[in-house]
Amino acid sequence: MENRLKNLKKIMNEKTFSQVRFTEKHRTIIQNKIHNQENKEDVIISILQLLSKEKTGYQLANLLRGRGMRHFEDNEGALYILLHSLENKGVLQTKGIEKDGAKYYVLTNKGKKLLKQTEQKESRSEVLMQQWIGGAEWKITEGRS
Repeated sequence: MENRLKNLKKIMNEKTFSQVRFTEKHRTIIQNKIHNQENKEDVIISILQLLSKEKTGYQLANLLRGRGMRHFEDNEGALYILLHSLENKGVLQTKGIEKDGAKYYVLTNKGKKLLKQTEQKESRSEVLMQQWIGGAEWKITEGRS
């Protein structure tokens, strides 16, 4: 069995992967994805994308997990702190508490503009995020597995 795997690896290297070249940037991106180390910017952009239609914080947390983002998995309170900060910056607003007792979040016009600009921008610079959001602070639980 081991010889078959060695042969397969050799053939894959010669045929399939012979044209593939990874830069150091590619390696870093892949390693970060493997270790679920999304950056703050990616998480905020995902939140903006998900809040194009109103959602509760609970729904948002589940959808972020569905995208493979684990920042708030063991600390959902940090998500609500971030949402509150984004609300204070005018990027999103809360809809009245519904009969089910849930608070719904949705983008404001300012949030929609920010989302549109970040999606159109080829390189999502931290400067753009700072300009619009003002560096909304949030903490991520360290030592996640």
